[in-house]
Amino acid sequence: MPTFRKHEHLRTPAEFDRVYARRRSAASTDLIIYALENDLAHSRIGLSVSKKFGGAVQRNRLRRLYREAYRLSRDQLPVGLDLVLIPRTKLTPALDELRKSIVKLVKQLHKKLRKELPAEEAKPAEGEGV
Repeated sequence: MPTFRKHEHLRTPAEFDRVYARRRSAASTDLIIYALENDLAHSRIGLSVSKKFGGAVQRNRLRRLYREAYRLSRDQLPVGLDLVLIPRTKLTPALDELRKSIVKLVKQLHKKLRKELPAEEAKPAEGEGV
């Protein structure tokens, strides 16, 4: 599989804030994922690893692990989502477990987001009366 290109990453704080503002998440024991529809032909990923996980070396190692798990699972995931992955535990999960967790959680989020979409479209526009 190809490496990540710049357009596949969430890069600015504003992009992360938009995903958090949507307030759609799913979690497992190792991971929390926030999601937002992005209307693009590909998904984008951002990683947020807090300082409680240790110094820069440990945080970057976790980022590489989570990014690799996502990269290897990418072909099983729906497209058109902005995702923010947040590790939950200091224990480093196995790559295979992490891949399964990412696939499961992203599919849950995709289902949640799709379920909400028709309800939003069905709302009458302001000014339309009954």
